[in-house]
Amino acid sequence: MLPLVALVGRPNVGKSTLFNAFTRTRDALVHDQPGVTRDRNYGVCRLDEDHPFLVVDTGGIAGEEEGLAGATARQARAAAAEADLILFVVDAREGPMDDEILSWLRKLARPTLLLINKIDGMNEDTVRSEFARYGFSEMLTVSAAHRQGLDDLLDEVVERLPEEGTTETLDTDPNRIRIAFVGRPNVGKSTLVNRLLGEERMIASEVPGTTRDSIAVDMERDGREYRLIDTAGLRRKARVEEVVEKFSVIKTLQAIEQCQVAVLMLDASEGVTDQDASVLGAVLDAGRALVVAINKWDGLTDYQREQAEALVSRKLGFVPWAEVVRISAKHGSGLRELFRCIHAAHASATHEFSTSEVNKALETAYETNPPPAIRGHVSKLRYVHPGGSNPPTFIVHGTRLKDLPESYKRYLENFFRKRFKLVGTPVQFIFREGVNPYEGKKNVLTERQLKRKRRLIKHVKGK
Repeated sequence: MLPLVALVGRPNVGKSTLFNAFTRTRDALVHDQPGVTRDRNYGVCRLDEDHPFLVVDTGGIAGEEEGLAGATARQARAAAAEADLILFVVDAREGPMDDEILSWLRKLARPTLLLINKIDGMNEDTVRSEFARYGFSEMLTVSAAHRQGLDDLLDEVVERLPEEGTTETLDTDPNRIRIAFVGRPNVGKSTLVNRLLGEERMIASEVPGTTRDSIAVDMERDGREYRLIDTAGLRRKARVEEVVEKFSVIKTLQAIEQCQVAVLMLDASEGVTDQDASVLGAVLDAGRALVVAINKWDGLTDYQREQAEALVSRKLGFVPWAEVVRISAKHGSGLRELFRCIHAAHASATHEFSTSEVNKALETAYETNPPPAIRGHVSKLRYVHPGGSNPPTFIVHGTRLKDLPESYKRYLENFFRKRFKLVGTPVQFIFREGVNPYEGKKNVLTERQLKRKRRLIKHVKGK
């Protein structure tokens, strides 16, 4: 286990910028607008190869205890309570305005280092004198945006950290199922993740757009390991106006690309909306396995449930292979069925096929229902081989495949689904025609062939 460093401070003092500098990533959203970060975001700092450590980015503590600001502050306090070292980040340009946070940190009695950020262009001695009343024996000055002073900060952090920590890091186990929870804002994604983890790991609120970043958390359930990715709600492009929300959309799309199974969450009381269709389109474009979870099912009457069933069946008819499960993230009902569908979709999406079995399937499909004749010619399907997984991809070789009707391609897809019992995953077919080696080449006759041709023409005309 790696030691943990928590970045704590007021909003907009540069914690997320420092987190990205430590981890050499862009995992944390960075913007001049205060309050962008809300949930805890963990990463690994490997700048010192011999002494790696965990870094947790937290939301700013604004002194409020109600609403989103209060929930963000509770997340920051939870991160600080489990940290081996706290970096108390302050803004050099605004001066000492963090007395309440300092008082709380002293009561917490955890190893704390004062970090004065945004020092670029300022006199360091003057800034240090302003923060001297905080009573820290050592103060470090940095500019996270310009990477000024980070080497000295890294040396100081490594020196103060213990050899072993108490916090587990995100591992790279390939057997861990990566699940992304996607959907519109306020459909219950964070509530579901908290229910699965058994703790308030994500900020869940009735305010749409509470989650702004994509947060990954590892979990073990019934002997299997998972990585849960809570994402920001996706809206239609025309309604995305704020710059921060645009960054959130990018992070959500990246999470979809990196996951193995996407759980599309719908609000049972609202059915399938245009925004849900846009989210579903992003999942299909990425080719990821899909499970549709209808949340807030417990609050509906029998009539409302019938209407919701009919609406989902009608509007999601173009993805009949996706399994639909009814859940209640708040009360935890339907979670066993949800994981059964996730396991089935994951197994189908990552199944490795052999060339012989897919060729037998293609031969059976061709003999059962040959392609129709187009302009007097019939497409020939000669052989097929696997082209990858997640989604399952099959590469078909033959002739005149450009004339193969879309209806026959759908027939092949449905045949393979039924043959190999593929559920919850898209199936991709790639058709490749054989190259004619004589295409574009002119047959040049030899002198002997030309004489023979003339004699033959002369003979025919003589008759």
